[in-house]
Amino acid sequence: MSRTLVLRSAAAVAGSLALTMSLTACGGSSAGSADSGGAEKVVTVYSADGLKSEKGDGWYDRVFADFTKKTGIEVKYVEGGSGEMVQRAVREKTNTQADVLITLPPFIQQADGKGLLQSYVPRGADKVNGADKSTDGKWTSVVNNYFGFVHNKKELPEAPRTWEELLDARYKGKLQYSTPGVAGDGTAVLIKAMHDFGGKEPAMEYLKKLQANNVGPSSSTSKLAPKTDKGELLVANGDVQMNFAQSKSMPNLGIWFPAKDGGRPTTFALPYAAGLVAKAPHSENGKKLLDHLLGEEAQKLVSEVGGGFPARTDVKPTDANAVELTKLMTGVEIFEPDWADIDKNLTAYVDAWKSATGS
Repeated sequence: MSRTLVLRSAAAVAGSLALTMSLTACGGSSAGSADSGGAEKVVTVYSADGLKSEKGDGWYDRVFADFTKKTGIEVKYVEGGSGEMVQRAVREKTNTQADVLITLPPFIQQADGKGLLQSYVPRGADKVNGADKSTDGKWTSVVNNYFGFVHNKKELPEAPRTWEELLDARYKGKLQYSTPGVAGDGTAVLIKAMHDFGGKEPAMEYLKKLQANNVGPSSSTSKLAPKTDKGELLVANGDVQMNFAQSKSMPNLGIWFPAKDGGRPTTFALPYAAGLVAKAPHSENGKKLLDHLLGEEAQKLVSEVGGGFPARTDVKPTDANAVELTKLMTGVEIFEPDWADIDKNLTAYVDAWKSATGS
């Protein structure tokens, strides 16, 4: 049933998000807000976690503040796992609350398939690679990123090299990954496993064995890094942008990429992709925010402030973070998932994972 994921040798860029703040979506009926033409000075963002910092020094913190200063429009922010944000938007379709939706793939494609997005091509989108945006303007990547894992450098100075090493008894109760189908990075575990092991069946066979060491479900990937830094976990999943940003205040956090025994370490691009929500109560404000996120100034801050990779190909940062991130990715093979297949068969893949792990 599963298709082989396509490999590409050239490096790609992608993105994922880490946010910890929860705000209530603005009240009032969608119809009334829409009739105002966006005159109300507010825009509501539903986003995957990873780009906002508890300390207030993340990429979202900076660019949202700059946006409000520039436009006078307040950003109301709600975060959760990518799947969780899509599900919330689905529940609210008859009374839309969000203006902008930002998730990792394949959930941005899922949102489009559920009729949650309307076409809008932000200024600067012409500088984004074709693979990192939809052809019909429904979504565009704003931060590029890669899937990865983290380990505790104090308890585990050398990161495990292979998936197979994680089956060792030393990881029992010390390993955790976020829930596939709910968290974008959790779903990425399935995608990478299916690629590395050569299909759905061998991947599920492996994940069934790994379950003996797995702590259990987690709806948010960002919560796993602090546990790993403290030594509560030795290994967890994550993504490069989020974990690189977290490592600045979590000294024991190290990033690594598993290989199948006998193979090379691999990863794939996981961009933070943004779309304008259909029937958004403040659609004009949403358009302005999307323009701002893809603006040159915001994109120049992606590596320096956010620890990620710019979505615009004409923005080439040379800051210390950008240099370190380039070094981190050296020697890692980048593959390109078949997103159309994953979007079509995601439910079947998640069901197979549930069956294999008893989750």
